[in-house]
Amino acid sequence: MKTTLEIMQAAKSVYPMIMTAPTEDKNRILSNMADCLISSSEVILSENAKDVTDAKGRISDVMIDRLSLTKARIEAMAKGIRDVASLPDPAWKTLSETTRDDGLVIEKTAVPMGVIAIIYESRPNVTSDAAALCIKSGNAVILRGGRDAYRSSKAIVEALREGCRMSGYPEDLVQVVDDTTRQSSIDLMHGVGYIDLLIPRGGKGLIKTCVEEAKVPCIETGTGICHVYVDREADLSMAEKIIVNAKTSRPSVCNAMEVCVVHSEIAEEFLPRIKKALVDDRIAQGMTPVELRLDERAAKIIDGSHAGECDFDTEFLDYIMAVKVVDSLDEAICHISRHSTHHSEAIVTSNGVSAEIFLRRIDSAAVYHNASTRFTDGGEFGLGCEMGISTQKLHARGPMGLGELCVYKYIVRGNGNVR
Repeated sequence: MKTTLEIMQAAKSVYPMIMTAPTEDKNRILSNMADCLISSSEVILSENAKDVTDAKGRISDVMIDRLSLTKARIEAMAKGIRDVASLPDPAWKTLSETTRDDGLVIEKTAVPMGVIAIIYESRPNVTSDAAALCIKSGNAVILRGGRDAYRSSKAIVEALREGCRMSGYPEDLVQVVDDTTRQSSIDLMHGVGYIDLLIPRGGKGLIKTCVEEAKVPCIETGTGICHVYVDREADLSMAEKIIVNAKTSRPSVCNAMEVCVVHSEIAEEFLPRIKKALVDDRIAQGMTPVELRLDERAAKIIDGSHAGECDFDTEFLDYIMAVKVVDSLDEAICHISRHSTHHSEAIVTSNGVSAEIFLRRIDSAAVYHNASTRFTDGGEFGLGCEMGISTQKLHARGPMGLGELCVYKYIVRGNGNVR
């Protein structure tokens, strides 16, 4: 078992091999990685079953779903790797070129970041997504998964490393940290000289710790307190469809909605519809109902729990939704701006002017008009998959794909030019 320092040293030593690798070689690695993932399905599922068994009773059912793998999910992971292989190579692309009067040519060129470390929680699919994106963009990757998913992540990484070996490249281009204590995370955060970019992907506590303690460059991937605002001029059937999808299709992910904001002029009609769809109908169908946490005005219209002081600032990641009634578009925007984590917000309205005001004034990584927040995802945005959703503004924002795993440098070509 390697120490975290040894893992960082190994990544640094093999990085030059992938940094300048031809696109054809990188695509061959990815193809072999996908094939090895499929051929290792039984081993991966067996290890994942152990993780799930150990986690039961300690984490919620929706988080168990987030941890669980199936044959179909492994096939989807392999497809994600192949999708990344089919995308254009972002590395060594000329972004701009200027020729001075004296003939000096200045090229702004995209180059790989180097060694990328990602600290994440109990989502095994992140393991393959991150590895694929790093390899295609010419980076080495260190994966530090959560304790709950360690066996799953280890088995996945072994398959991916075999794909590297089959392709004639060092297996240490993809590594997993064996130490699941807090110390290994600190080692990565303090890995100056080894880690070129650190990406935390998980809950509020993990992200806060990384941003505050990291001595290496760190991307803030924010939690997802996502809002859907139903305007007074909304198509209520459309709004109902969007909210049901945004809240219940997979509540454990960061692009699921947590807060519904409703204009007072349609609240009397719309809130009972939402309660029926999210609570009554789901109970009748034997499904988990959504717990509605209501502000004072919403509570006068429908039954539910009283919204506490923290409910509009909580990423539930569960079948829970806070509800707020407002009197205007401005009030909705002010409420969202005050409580948003700047991930994804949506407005449902048939008024184009109101929609444009919302889209421009809401300062989040992704803003939607008449669509579910569940689309904030690398695959849905055409990126193949993603390293995470950045909610900061430097250097990446929103779903982080291949382009966000490159930086740039200036290549200057002369012919004896002097200044």
